[in-house]
Amino acid sequence: MFNRKIILASKSPRRSQLLKEAGFNFEVKTKEVEESYPSDLPIEDVAAYLARKKARASKDFIQNGEIILAADSIVVLGDTIYGKPEDDEDAYQTLKRLSGKIHKVITGVCLLSEEKITSFSSVSKVHMMELTDEEIEYYIEKYQPYDKAGSYAIQEWIGLCKISRIEGTYSNIMGLPVDVVYKELMRF
Repeated sequence: MFNRKIILASKSPRRSQLLKEAGFNFEVKTKEVEESYPSDLPIEDVAAYLARKKARASKDFIQNGEIILAADSIVVLGDTIYGKPEDDEDAYQTLKRLSGKIHKVITGVCLLSEEKITSFSSVSKVHMMELTDEEIEYYIEKYQPYDKAGSYAIQEWIGLCKISRIEGTYSNIMGLPVDVVYKELMRF
């Protein structure tokens, strides 16, 4: 098993939950980082770029051989990235666009120690069933998905009732591909 202490550079309660359930020794420490990226960056590289940016901003937290783990997830439909919604209307429009379609969730992860850095991404495809206007409004009102890329969480109502199939791992869609993180930590 992996025994070095991890500094999770993420406020995401879902990432903390996944690491805890997987038995990792970690502590959450974060710095505010603007989630911006170069406009010419290929879509498939955005999440890893943002994770690397977050890890580098948190490098000061490293002590006694600890490893920074930073991550970022994006939802992609076609050539468009759907990040966290700004408000109810933004969440509504995002869910309306995703309704009845297959989209990708790309989670980028960066591992950083005093000696080295590595980053990688994991991709999952999500098959979302049609959502009615009433279902979208219900979800936004009840779950307030303002901190979720793509305006929804796989472990909440939409994920439970309106996702017909996923290709890839559930944990990746939640925000951290734990299987790949474990493999990369063991090689790190």
